[in-house]
Amino acid sequence: MNKRDLIDAISTRLGDKKTATEAVNAILETIQHTVAQGDKVAITGFGVFEKSERAPRTARNPATGAPIEVPATFVPKFRAGADFKALVNGERS
Repeated sequence: MNKRDLIDAISTRLGDKKTATEAVNAILETIQHTVAQGDKVAITGFGVFEKSERAPRTARNPATGAPIEVPATFVPKFRAGADFKALVNGERS
């Protein structure tokens, strides 16, 4: 499912594609901006979106074998909630 499919699925429940598009865009933008600022977004039963730091490390160029210094960076991280995990594992419907 991509973003367009998600909007279509929500619009069938809401009855209006424009409202569904605005809702999906608002949710995604809010999550992205909140996590980018360093705060976490916890949705009970679904999961937690947060900003995580990757430490600097030394990697290897696969073509030459030469070491490459990879700087520290921040990445978005998602941890699924218990209800979501149970649904995926078929323990809930």
